[in-house]
Amino acid sequence: MDISQSKQICVIGAGQAGAQAIFSLRQGGYEGAIKLIGEEPVPPYQRPPLSKAYMKGEFAEERLFFKPMAWYEDNNVDLILSTRAEAIDRAARRVSIENGGHVDYDALIIATGSRPRTLPVKGADLSGVYDLRSIADVERIKPGMSEGRKMVIIGAGYIGLEAAAVARQMGLEVTVVEMASRVLARVTSPVMSEFYTTEHTAQGVTILTDARLSHLEGQNGQVTEAHLADSTVLPADIVLVGIGILPNEEIAADAGIACNSGIIVDRDTHTNDPRIFAVGDCARRPLVHYGRQGRLESVHNAIEQGKLAAAAILGKPRPAEDCPWFWSDQYDLKLQIAGLSEGYDEIVVRGDPEDRKFAAFYLKNGTLISVDAVNAAPEFLASKKLIIAGVKVAPERLNDTSISMKEIAVTALNG
Repeated sequence: MDISQSKQICVIGAGQAGAQAIFSLRQGGYEGAIKLIGEEPVPPYQRPPLSKAYMKGEFAEERLFFKPMAWYEDNNVDLILSTRAEAIDRAARRVSIENGGHVDYDALIIATGSRPRTLPVKGADLSGVYDLRSIADVERIKPGMSEGRKMVIIGAGYIGLEAAAVARQMGLEVTVVEMASRVLARVTSPVMSEFYTTEHTAQGVTILTDARLSHLEGQNGQVTEAHLADSTVLPADIVLVGIGILPNEEIAADAGIACNSGIIVDRDTHTNDPRIFAVGDCARRPLVHYGRQGRLESVHNAIEQGKLAAAAILGKPRPAEDCPWFWSDQYDLKLQIAGLSEGYDEIVVRGDPEDRKFAAFYLKNGTLISVDAVNAAPEFLASKKLIIAGVKVAPERLNDTSISMKEIAVTALNG
């Protein structure tokens, strides 16, 4: 089968991964028809600003869009918006959409993304209880973001803490409720957890760890209180839920495509159907720098997999695979993360957290596998190269701020 001869490509999902696949297909010379099915009424847009500048009103909606509508028209991309894809018929090579329509394909890219985990407690359906995943979510939240109002955030991950920072800067009273014993417990080390707890507390955020939400109460359908398992009652005008996300794999699984907490793909984003690819949050991919599979929920992953899918369809060489990278903006702190720290056996801190400019390096058997860099771009950039190379780095050199990161990287890479 020569997939590069495809006359029509269908993309399910109008997020960053699906958009990147389309951009790369056109940049790579694909001239066939492209149809993009998206549930939201707007063209593909970037999500990271939603919990930051866009929520604060510092970022116009138009700036969120990757391309203006005219680009899709000029490049023969048919946007089928405000429409849900319902099923994939692999034998007929057809995607059924709501209201009885369908889209045929020669090649299909599934970029269905992910959805927020729902809050499994009484009162989760009250007005004033929000997820933070889409433009529509932020538009619902914005009217209540006024000085003096009380916000309770459930979950102290990156989204929760970013929203806490924005809310404090807008004058809200903020309490963060976290079941784990520390903030960011699922994604980073105690070093970083302590730093961000100290920072948010200094900014006036109340952080409750080892705390479990029991239920929410309201009046006239509007949330008014968050009740914790230890009987603590928190007044709440707004409750923001940030307890993780789930991959939207159902449409693939129902079609017999292999899934396991994500749609299983190879390095080129092929599923077990040679005409079907999966990219972005919904895909479970090989993590080539770590020798295992996993899902990555990041801008880097969406862009990279979009490019990989396009290259595979066009029959072009596989693009380079970067190490995973992420970022989080909170107050005037830019956290840049390279690699995955799971399985580390040593932490080396470079710089002083009290200076609000430092890095935490994660090593496994002497090899650098990840870094968390706070206001420390050189440490982030050098670490990416070291992680990709899979080289050992002497902890005492990482710790020594008199040696530049450039010198550390050059020495380690040249062995």
